[in-house]
Amino acid sequence: MPWVLLVFAVVCEVFGTLSLKLSNGFSVLGPSIAVVAGYSLSFVLLAHVLKSMEVGIAYAVWSGLGTALVAVAGIFIFGESATFAKAVCIAMIVGGVIGLHFFETATSV
Repeated sequence: MPWVLLVFAVVCEVFGTLSLKLSNGFSVLGPSIAVVAGYSLSFVLLAHVLKSMEVGIAYAVWSGLGTALVAVAGIFIFGESATFAKAVCIAMIVGGVIGLHFFETATSV
């Protein structure tokens, strides 16, 4: 269940970040409200996740996956540049998030 909540927290964070772009420096009311709502819900969900998941894993997944999704959304929604180097870097972020998930239960050193 914490992984499902973490995915929803990431989606809310991405929603908030994309709304931040649309808010035009908080000068457009609707997107500005969406920023506050998206980030608020994201933090509430992340706080619940942290009750049962290590903070290092949860935060790395939350921030890494959010970063990758915002980068991809920027390409498709806002027409930002799409280069091979950018794609490789996004893939490395996602690979790191997947690695953290699979090694979450590994014994510590």
